[in-house]
Amino acid sequence: MSQSAEKHDVFQAIADPTRRHVLELLSAGDKPITAITEHFSISRTAVVKHLKVLEEVKLISAQKSGREKIYTLHADRLKEIEDWLQYFELFWDNKLAQLQRIVDQDTP
Repeated sequence: MSQSAEKHDVFQAIADPTRRHVLELLSAGDKPITAITEHFSISRTAVVKHLKVLEEVKLISAQKSGREKIYTLHADRLKEIEDWLQYFELFWDNKLAQLQRIVDQDTP
């Protein structure tokens, strides 16, 4: 399957550390591509490919402003990940409760 034919989901989009860094940058506010690319040692073309993946899953959007695109974060799309992780909080809470019981038993 060609790369352009691939479809991504939110989980695949945030799996890449470069894309996570882009999301962090945009969490501070909308940014033009030049402001995004200056944070990476990869080419502008490579950054654009990452931005396209994030756009595909609607984590970000781009608005043309003059000769540049301005990128905006849509953090509400991360809710899907939060919902999925909430299921596992039960296990984490249980492990922490077990650890607390162990610590309390060992305390004189």
